[in-house]
Amino acid sequence: MKMINDIVYWFISSGTATVLFIFAWKYLKPVLEAKKLHAKTVQEKELLNLVESLADNVVNSLASNSAMTGHDKFKTATSLVGGTLAEKGFDVDQTMVEHAVQSAYEKSDLTPTVNPNTKPITGVVINHD
Repeated sequence: MKMINDIVYWFISSGTATVLFIFAWKYLKPVLEAKKLHAKTVQEKELLNLVESLADNVVNSLASNSAMTGHDKFKTATSLVGGTLAEKGFDVDQTMVEHAVQSAYEKSDLTPTVNPNTKPITGVVINHD
């Protein structure tokens, strides 16, 4: 037992333990930083997916409401999505919520789309068929 105590005492007093710790830290620190960055990226991706799915659900529920104007629907949708996320404890930037709601409106089948290549028809149109 005394021999083990002497070896441990030499290991600590000679500085070998410190050198091994510093050497191990130089190799482990980049690995730990990479894992931390990866975890943060995964969390942000999951949060973005949650925001998009909430925006899709809210937009689909509001799109068929003909009593509201488009601007009112957008304001209501952004406040509902932002409020739901805040209730659950997520800190999401308002612009991210607005972009998600806008994207959901653009993807929705219930919102009308306009073909930019067609020319608007104005006035009296006479077709000679």
